[in-house]
Amino acid sequence: MSVIPFDEREGTIWFDGAMVPWREAKIHVLSHGLHYGSSVFEGERAYGGRIFKSREHSERLRRSAQLLDFEIPYSVDQIEAAKAQVLSTSGLQDAYLRPVAWRGSEMMGVAAQKNTIHLAIAAWEWPSYFDPATKMKGIRLDIADYRRPDPRTAPSTSKAAGLYMICTISKHRAENKGYADALMLDWEDNVAECTGANVFFIADGVIHTPQADRFLNGITRQTVIELAKRRGIEVIERRIRPEEMTGFSECFITGSAAEVTPVSEIGPYRFTPAALTKTLMDDYLAEVQPRAAAA
Repeated sequence: MSVIPFDEREGTIWFDGAMVPWREAKIHVLSHGLHYGSSVFEGERAYGGRIFKSREHSERLRRSAQLLDFEIPYSVDQIEAAKAQVLSTSGLQDAYLRPVAWRGSEMMGVAAQKNTIHLAIAAWEWPSYFDPATKMKGIRLDIADYRRPDPRTAPSTSKAAGLYMICTISKHRAENKGYADALMLDWEDNVAECTGANVFFIADGVIHTPQADRFLNGITRQTVIELAKRRGIEVIERRIRPEEMTGFSECFITGSAAEVTPVSEIGPYRFTPAALTKTLMDDYLAEVQPRAAAA
């Protein structure tokens, strides 16, 4: 299947306060965000014309920028209005949205405190992150070579572009070996997360998930924990050693792009997608769908 490069698509993108033609939404090659990773972003999904947990994403975008020591020159309300405009203009009901903010081109040294902070927002159609047929069987994950960094060495709770460099490397290596993605450990060799999703395990009807204080506490992750608790399912957030994966019967990952995706294999460890994972998949899909207005 041919894929149209993102710089050759049709449509419009919100760019620094104005809607501009898609192909004209460009930045200079000497932008600080490109050279030094001074960029933050969000990944969001709209269902039936409504962006799921939109405000939480906008708030996190601003927090991520603050952790990188810059302020996005738009309030949460302004970002919300811009996203609504992008979605409406796109004509899409079900869409993926990508807000991104970065330091501009005024200075090119490591220090660039006076650089303009830019913000752009795009929307496009993006079905399930993983192949639907594979998704129902459970995807296969490799175990990455790179570790998630110690929070003392990087702003690990920010959705910062620079933190995804090792994720891209890890996912490419996994795909080259026939896997769909890779599971990453933290710097102390505890289970952390996948390259773009959080991970959950199930044993004896109890859900176990790594404590999200060393990596991004995903909005989808938080949603799924809430959904499980609504059903009275116990959720334990803790440090998980890789060898503990032997004792788990089910595994799934969560993210705005991945939604809730079952896992059948992580390196030498095997899992069987079953009823509890399916229940949470269904609950999540019901949660994200716009509710009919009361009569």
